[in-house]
Amino acid sequence: MKKIPMRQCLGCREMKPKRELIRVVRSPEGGISLDFKGKKPGRGAYVCPNPDCLKRAEKTKALSRAFGVPVPQSVLEELHEQMAANEQIANEQIAANEQTNNVT
Repeated sequence: MKKIPMRQCLGCREMKPKRELIRVVRSPEGGISLDFKGKKPGRGAYVCPNPDCLKRAEKTKALSRAFGVPVPQSVLEELHEQMAANEQIANEQIAANEQTNNVT
């Protein structure tokens, strides 16, 4: 049985499987960006794909503390956009599953 890597969300502080979280990375050059595949080099921090967790992490400056540098507003806005897109995709998948269940 393979061990599932766990990471702590900076917003809600809950331990969750790494694949369920969004990784924010500070590159060795100092730039901060989103890393959806988890392969970029640099210091990583994790946030749930839940807008409330991101707001809580913003309010407590948890991302800035994790990286040791201020997080640009553009990265925070990009995170909010990605979460909105993920929520829309999830809702579409749920609707598609309900339609296939009703057909059979």
